Amino acid sequence: MHGVPQLPLALRYPPDQRMETFVRAPEGALEQLRAAAAAATKSTTRDALYLAGPSGVGKTHLLLASCAAAENMGRRAAYLPLVAAAGRVRDALQALEGNDLIALDGLDAIAGQRDDEIALFDAHNRARAAGVALLYAARDIPDAIGLSLPDLCSRLGQCTRITLAALDDDGRREVLQQRAQRRGLIVEDAALDWLLKRVGRDLGGLTALLDQLDRASLAAQRRLTVPFLRQTLDL
Repeated sequence: MHGVPQLPLALRYPPDQRMETFVRAPEGALEQLRAAAAAATKSTTRDALYLAGPSGVGKTHLLLASCAAAENMGRRAAYLPLVAAAGRVRDALQALEGNDLIALDGLDAIAGQRDDEIALFDAHNRARAAGVALLYAARDIPDAIGLSLPDLCSRLGQCTRITLAALDDDGRREVLQQRAQRRGLIVEDAALDWLLKRVGRDLGGLTALLDQLDRASLAAQRRLTVPFLRQTLDL
């Protein structure tokens, strides 16, 4: 944990995952996250934020973007995927104390694990008392993710909630177009249509696929055309 703050910002928080690159955020969501990232003074009255939505809608993107925004303004931020800390949440959260903003991703991973839930409840209360900005993300609202500790469910239910929904095809197209442009990739419209019809709606999977195609096109010195996609993806 001690070495993480020394990593360059771009390695901790990928450049693609910034506020300005998020497509079609709910009204007011980016403003709320920017406010959490930018708060110059700690406040116990500021609500924690809770991002809810199915897999692949951009929750992790927004948590990482918030951490990057905070650090760009000279604040200390930490991101923790709770799936990596399951069974030892108390130790993991204690290691994050001293940060100005803490983003906890994937609350679902510890739902039903009483010791971890108690540790999170205690850490939540300490962080709120210290004026730390807290961001949470889960696939559903607190009452629906299987938490066993009523007090934790109540605390999380008091957070300001941001609900994210899956993008439609136009939104997914916009995401891919933007990311392709940032990589200097030329993607024909027909190739984009072909790709969107044959892959899932999960944005993480789509962007990982674009990374794969970026490497393949660079190696082959080819544009992203339908024949090239068929050959590369074997579809």
